[in-house]
Amino acid sequence: MTTPDLRRADLDSRHAAMSLSAALPCDIVLYLLLPMYAEQFNVTLAQAGILLAANRLVRIAGYRWVARFYSARGDRPTCFYAVCAAIVCALGYTVASGFWALLPLRLLWGMAFAGLNLSTQAMSTANPVGAARRSGRSRGVIAVGPMLWLPLAALLAAHYGPRPVFALVALTAVLGLLAARRLPQHAYPPQPARRWKMPNALDWWSFLEGLTLDGLFIVGLSYMSKQSFSEHAELIAGVLMALRYFGEIVLSPLGGWLAERFGAVKVLVTLSLATCVALVGFGGGALWLFAGLIVILRALQLPLLPPIVAARTPPAERVHALAGRAIWRDIGAGMGPMLAGLLLPVMSSLWLYSVAAAALAVAAAACGREPVHPAAAQAVVKQ
Repeated sequence: MTTPDLRRADLDSRHAAMSLSAALPCDIVLYLLLPMYAEQFNVTLAQAGILLAANRLVRIAGYRWVARFYSARGDRPTCFYAVCAAIVCALGYTVASGFWALLPLRLLWGMAFAGLNLSTQAMSTANPVGAARRSGRSRGVIAVGPMLWLPLAALLAAHYGPRPVFALVALTAVLGLLAARRLPQHAYPPQPARRWKMPNALDWWSFLEGLTLDGLFIVGLSYMSKQSFSEHAELIAGVLMALRYFGEIVLSPLGGWLAERFGAVKVLVTLSLATCVALVGFGGGALWLFAGLIVILRALQLPLLPPIVAARTPPAERVHALAGRAIWRDIGAGMGPMLAGLLLPVMSSLWLYSVAAAALAVAAAACGREPVHPAAAQAVVKQ
């Protein structure tokens, strides 16, 4: 039987995920259309790459400010203002032209995503009971918006151009405001005094996961398959990107169930090591077989980190620990495309992905040996 506290936790987690799901297409559709229609936005391809990375780079410094606002104001205003910012960005893409006009919109979205991402993770781990299950369902809900919009945006852009697409994306993002209005509004413990700490195993894993899967893999897939398609490039690219989110809808809840059944740490280590094997195969030239396997493994791993962080962190520090892991992942995801651009033209892909896989394997093994924090363990009640 579901207790009122668990039912409330499930609802809050779902509403936070719905807010991000509605707002996320304002960003994801740009990843699809900006490189293909760079000239219509009056930017070069190189400038488009910088713009697509800018939202991650600003979060490296900005997460601290977002976490401070989130702690003081709570989920409802954070998500509401973040969805409003996403709508402003989408409307801006309908008229803005040139690198310097688009850059502020990318920076604004980066801060908006930080708030939405922090809320979804905090809501899924608010109650230790069922945290992994809620995290998996949350990732599935988040993926719905991008999965529906990517192929639709590709079709519309091919007929009407990219600009009108963003007006429609902004319209559907309004649904996120309705979900945000149903979130709780309460403060969290204030952010502790900032002090330098050596990165722990979860920090390194977050960094290397972002570097490999959000950076080297995505850019490498594009680089090594760019000659594969010619006609209907927009639709093919949109469908391929949508399949990634479809995988999250189907598999992330399964990843959460596996974490509840076998333990999140054990599942994370196992799936990370399997990902390392797939990265080596991908770099060795078996492109589509191992690319599909990597997408599956990534979707299964997405819900694992928040419950692990919650189990290893005192409750008063949980929100700020989640923000810290997100920063490390963004650092890796920001470095990955730059490393791929520099090294893929001059280095064997097998060597590049093998080295990255080896580093990820070491970090995953280290995560399995890090102890649970006693204060966090006391908060966990078995079902």
